[in-house]
Amino acid sequence: MNQRPQPRPAPAPIAAPKAVISTPVEARRLAEELMDVMSALLGIIERETELVRAGKVREAMMLAEEKSGLSRRYMIALENLRTGQNYLAQVSPELLTTLRRHHDTFRAMLQINLTVLATAHAVSEGIVRGVNAEIQRRNIPNTYTAAGQHATPGPRHITPLAVSRSL
Repeated sequence: MNQRPQPRPAPAPIAAPKAVISTPVEARRLAEELMDVMSALLGIIERETELVRAGKVREAMMLAEEKSGLSRRYMIALENLRTGQNYLAQVSPELLTTLRRHHDTFRAMLQINLTVLATAHAVSEGIVRGVNAEIQRRNIPNTYTAAGQHATPGPRHITPLAVSRSL
């Protein structure tokens, strides 16, 4: 059974932002697109957070491609909103307020996700460093200098640690 990740297709090119919004229908469509993308991305982020908290990092990594595609759509929709923000504020200020509230919730959930990922990274790094320190401690000879002090081992006594990411 092959554990190596399969090559991924090249990501779709990012579309250029639209021209300035000129009708209320376009403004509403843009707002709905942004809310839909944020909701879909939020669903992926919440699932990733649950998986990482449960220690299922491999499963969480499988969400990366979908998360990346939604992130691209989010950035495009956000750029389109920036270009039409003035028109949207004039035509439908309540819609802009709703978008801002939705975006604040989105940012809060994203912050939780980033905290969970940073914690998982720190824990795994601490484990690897601990294993490495133990390996080095066992491999270094316990010798003394003529003055009775512990001798500092040379670089030839340090054994590199190899980690297999495919296991």
